[in-house]
Amino acid sequence: MSAVLSRRSLIGLLCVACAAAALGLVPASPAVGARRAAAQPRPLTVASASVTQSAQNIVFKVRMTTAFSTVALRRQGRSLCLLIERLHGGISGRLCVIRPRKGRRHPRLVYQAYRHGRPTHAHVVAAAVRRAGKKGLIATFTPSVFDNQYRSIRWQVQSTLTRAKCTPVGAKDHPDRLCESLYPSKGKIARLHRPQTVGCVPSGPAFVNHGPSKGREIALTFDDGPWYDTPQFLNILEHYHVPATFFEIGEQISTYGQGGAIERRMLADGDMIGDHTWSHPDVSGDGAFARGQIVRTAAAIRTATHGFEPCLFRAPYGAVSGALISEARSLGFTTIQWDVDTVDWSRPGTATIERRAIGGAHPGAIILQHDGGGDRSETLAALPDEITTLKREGYHFVTVTQLLGQKLLYK
Repeated sequence: MSAVLSRRSLIGLLCVACAAAALGLVPASPAVGARRAAAQPRPLTVASASVTQSAQNIVFKVRMTTAFSTVALRRQGRSLCLLIERLHGGISGRLCVIRPRKGRRHPRLVYQAYRHGRPTHAHVVAAAVRRAGKKGLIATFTPSVFDNQYRSIRWQVQSTLTRAKCTPVGAKDHPDRLCESLYPSKGKIARLHRPQTVGCVPSGPAFVNHGPSKGREIALTFDDGPWYDTPQFLNILEHYHVPATFFEIGEQISTYGQGGAIERRMLADGDMIGDHTWSHPDVSGDGAFARGQIVRTAAAIRTATHGFEPCLFRAPYGAVSGALISEARSLGFTTIQWDVDTVDWSRPGTATIERRAIGGAHPGAIILQHDGGGDRSETLAALPDEITTLKREGYHFVTVTQLLGQKLLYK
């Protein structure tokens, strides 16, 4: 991207200015005649800016040379945007700061994607935006807000002032130009990478069988894998963009985990992996035997994933004791039970599995099903309808760690 946008790109910006005005972006304004540039306001000047990655998030920091108000940007005919450009191609979109929602204090971000070199409609995106003193702000968001899967980008900060309030530099030669400044003068590359989950931190109660009832979040969990059918379960979850939590039996990882490819695929998909003992015995009696079953499985998961340390433990058969829960906690695990049991291991039929999962769902539910340990074709067949029906009922699928608000560790 050059320091001065192309004539075609800037005409495109002007074309959507009116539509963007309702969201607080710079509205289109007619020229009001020649004025001496030195006597007119100029676009806000950027003193410093950065775009970096922090775990799953992109962090955009900007500081201006003078104080500014996000509430007054539109009234003053100004805009402050982050231009996003593909490394091999033109501008893919821009994220612009707008005033806070009525009654709120934090600014918002809107995104305009570019299609065939032309900007599209602006829409508010999920982002955490806060002021950093009177001259700066910090915005945190994921690459999904601009359809990016952690691919590196080129960026610039675009600060504009409408021609109604500013005589454009070179207006005689470029009458269609907005007054603008770009920082840096040439696009700067932000190197992004897909974050690798390396662990989670147990927090809250040592034993849980459901999550918070506020909101409409639920967690799908699958026991006794990996297994022959596990890749097919992942295919369905990937198709519907739904994460799940898999409680794995340690001795099966070397047999069915495809050299760890299954476990690494789970983490790449945003799924979570939990410890379900080495050989699926009753470990409620605690002691050295239970400890060895848990520790050996955690080591197998760590090896398969190239470093992931699980923090979730589920006891086989749901057989727990106070001593086992304490032992698991001392090893860095939260013991996870469930409150919706489909009893799918008994192969009651696809319709029955669906009915139990859907009928038992409630905010904060942890739903138990199985991807291993036997013929799981009925569970596999039930899964698409479970997901589509629960989504239609307004539920949002999360992992158990997300449901409990536990912290994830990345590298």
